[in-house]
Amino acid sequence: MSVVIVGGNECMVRQYLELCRSYRCRAKVFPKMESGLKNKIGSPDLLVLFTGTMSHKMLRCALNEAKTPGTIIARSHSASMSALRNILNEHASTEVANVG
Repeated sequence: MSVVIVGGNECMVRQYLELCRSYRCRAKVFPKMESGLKNKIGSPDLLVLFTGTMSHKMLRCALNEAKTPGTIIARSHSASMSALRNILNEHASTEVANVG
């Protein structure tokens, strides 16, 4: 499963990636607005939006690019590891390799 995380804390990018990897998901993390963000998102299976730490412009950009029919959009105001873990528990596969 491919996961794209938009928003969140810059210092937690590595932890987000490790948690997604433990759920056997390939992940991309964009904690802040980058040039060409709409071209980098692609068509993920799951789009996670941490709305508390992102700008309105970044939110509109992510939502406009994720209009592919199979994409699940999950929003969370909190950008914590437990919020991401709850989203992955709900939407990722039930087999978990090593959740720490």
